[in-house]
Formats: sequence, C-alpha cells, structure tokens
Amino acid sequence: MIRATALLPIGFSLALAVSAPAAAQQRHDSNAPIDFNAQHMELQDKANRVLFSGSVQIRQAEMMLEAARVTVAYTGQITDGSPEVSRLDAAGGVTVTRPDQRATGQFAVYDVNKRIITMVGGVTLKQGANTVSGGRLVINLDTGRATIDGSGVGGSTAVPGTPGVQSRGGRVTGRFSVPKRANTPAATPTPAPAPAATPAPKQ
Repeated sequence: MIRATALLPIGFSLALAVSAPAAAQQRHDSNAPIDFNAQHMELQDKANRVLFSGSVQIRQAEMMLEAARVTVAYTGQITDGSPEVSRLDAAGGVTVTRPDQRATGQFAVYDVNKRIITMVGGVTLKQGANTVSGGRLVINLDTGRATIDGSGVGGSTAVPGTPGVQSRGGRVTGRFSVPKRANTPAATPTPAPAPAATPAPKQ
C-alpha cells in the first residue's frame, strides 16, 4: 500500500495496496508498502490515478524513487480495503536509488505487476566506482539485473505506445575501475659484462 509520510498541502491521506506476488523477493521486496512524500497531490478518482508533484519521493523497502512529478495508476480491484497499484510514471530529474546502485534519467516507469523499472533519456547507472551511460535502462527487481542500451529520447521515430520515447540508434559508454596494486620499486639494470681480453700473439 501507499502510506503518506508528510502533510500534503491539500490535507489528503491515501492508502493503496501494491499488487505483486509474494514469491518475488529475491532482490527487492515488491510486497512492501509504498510510501510517498510530496509537496502537492491531486486525486483523479474517475481516471484511477493520483498525481504527485514537487520534490516527489517514493519509497518501497530499500528502494527510493525521486522526481519532479509522479503519476500513480491503480486498478478497480480492492485489496485489504485499498485499490491495487499497477504503475508509476515519473518525470523530471528522475533518480532511482538502491543499496548497491544509483540510476538517473529524464523519465521512468515502474511496472508494479512485472516488477520492472524502465528509465529513458540520458540514463546513467552507477554501481560502486563503475559508471555506465546510455539512452534506456531496464531494471528487473526480481533478479537485480540491469540492462542498458543506446536508445533514448529524441529523433523522429517514436516507439509505439510510449509518448516522448524515441527509437534511435545510439551507443553505450562507461568506465570501469580496476584493482589498485602496490607500487613496486624499479628494478636496477644489470650492467653488461666486460669483453674478454684478447691474448697478445707470441714473438
């Protein structure tokens, strides 16, 4: 469910239940409640969605999603007295932080049922000292696997069903760290042996 952790300007508190199988807990607890913290919230009950804006923070277990705007879509199904969440759409300086990773991009979609986060638009993924950049990042919360490629926002060929996202050839760039080794003193060069003396001829 979603639980309010801050007093919203419109003074409205909302609880929503996450729809996810209980078995999916290998890397991320998808059954954990989703807490939100935002400056503004607008409930669009007829459209089955809630709009958050203003330094939005969405937390589930140890994962944090931060963005300027987040739209939460929920279904007509009720679980424990609350509607089930199906999808979160984030826009504007999106950051997804997990214990071992930090990803940034322009847009993100969290498919709660599939437990997959897709980020597009100048995506950067940092893990430890390693950094990889590309156009689109897909994080599987079940396996913890992250896949990044060069497609992204821009160009003129739209991806069907995904507003603002373009299918464009691109490249993935990045840098990996290497283990540090202790400095070893330079070896002293061995002098070349002196040429053997040639005996003088007998008289």
